[in-house]
Amino acid sequence: MRRWVKKELGWTERKATRAAQKIPDNWEDVCEQSTLRIAYQIKEFDISEAAFFVNTDQTQVVFAPGDKLTYAPVGAKQVSLVGGDEKRAFTVLVAIASDGTLLPFQVIYEGKSERSCPSPKAPHYDELLATGARLEFSGTKTYWSNIHTMQLWVDNTLAPYFNRRKQEFNRPESQRTVLQWDVWSVHRSEEMRTWMRENHPTILVDYVPGGCTGVHQACDVGIQRSFKHSIKRSYHQTMVEQMLEQMKDGKLDVAFDKRVGVLRDQSVGWLWDAFNSLNKKDFVKRVRTFPALSIPIYNFKRSLPGL
Repeated sequence: MRRWVKKELGWTERKATRAAQKIPDNWEDVCEQSTLRIAYQIKEFDISEAAFFVNTDQTQVVFAPGDKLTYAPVGAKQVSLVGGDEKRAFTVLVAIASDGTLLPFQVIYEGKSERSCPSPKAPHYDELLATGARLEFSGTKTYWSNIHTMQLWVDNTLAPYFNRRKQEFNRPESQRTVLQWDVWSVHRSEEMRTWMRENHPTILVDYVPGGCTGVHQACDVGIQRSFKHSIKRSYHQTMVEQMLEQMKDGKLDVAFDKRVGVLRDQSVGWLWDAFNSLNKKDFVKRVRTFPALSIPIYNFKRSLPGL
């Protein structure tokens, strides 16, 4: 049976990486309508540069993003796993422009003061901040983004990026740009939409249709998997280096420091590695399409008749 499934269907056994997401029955129709809506905005507001279209997505990063597998003596009845019950995490907002630009990360840590963020002494701290990345504290008892942190990202990352690109292309300050994000309650709240209209009126907000992020959102489909893979590899490298260092001293009972402050500082190096891994225009351009329709965002005038 397994051979037949692999040969006839092209399937193979894989461990699940995420829960199955229910998409609307009419997802093809709503995704096509979303594509046409953005095409209309591009045409009517003369958004002629791919750099003026940004898609963003947030993802949770567990401080110990390990697997459920490990090595143990043959016949062992109980097998412990370092980080197997780890629930502490932080949030990373990743954004890309349609011309292949990777915008700086916004990283949100749980806490109510600057002390909740990584220490300036953390490895690669200066290098990461030099990319424009912002390490924020949530101001709440969770590490999730909220209206305040979203406003900080728009003010300090998105708007300055659009302003730089307008100057680069000799476009006026009134040039319209597009921000595409999902229908998370914070994004579509009246408070957030009002704030955007009042403070950033040239940024047009477009929403990925509900339930369609897995088939229609570039960051979700093409960026986050590579981002999380890079984070996991960097985490594993950190653990291996710590283990080898302890084994050099003849220590067999290896122990890892799982204090949140230590893990928080280590996360800076993981983020630095991830940014370098993703910051390749050719790679980003491969995911800048509307995945559901396989139409590059700035091929509308060639793809859709009448534009």
